[in-house]
Amino acid sequence: MPGRPVPSRRTLLRGAAVVPVAGFGLAACSTGQASHAGPTAPVEVGAESEIAKGSAKLYRDHNVVVGRRDDGTLKAYSTICTHALCPINKLEGTTLVCPCHGSRFDALTGEVLHDPATVPLKELPVEVKGGRIVAGPEA
Repeated sequence: MPGRPVPSRRTLLRGAAVVPVAGFGLAACSTGQASHAGPTAPVEVGAESEIAKGSAKLYRDHNVVVGRRDDGTLKAYSTICTHALCPINKLEGTTLVCPCHGSRFDALTGEVLHDPATVPLKELPVEVKGGRIVAGPEA
């Protein structure tokens, strides 16, 4: 009974090299279910006067965006993309644009405007203390 052909050493090495690369690709497109979604403690991000009604400001150093709705309410969101956990570093008007895969989010609501993300941004508690905006857990 004839056996199967034995793969060459080169074929085995190629296969071994593909497995780790495939794993990295899957990790890069995770579902965003990790806990790295913004500050883990309250952070002072800026002056309340920096944000006009209907606008938003991106605080890259803290992975936070703060928007002021037309009624004057402040809302804060983590700027870690819920698709692949990339830090979002671009704000166009009130639209956040993820540099990794192009997901877009509304900075005033956290809602997804363009896929591949399907989960809204994580909302963060926000308050004003002495004219300064503080965002994050227990803010």
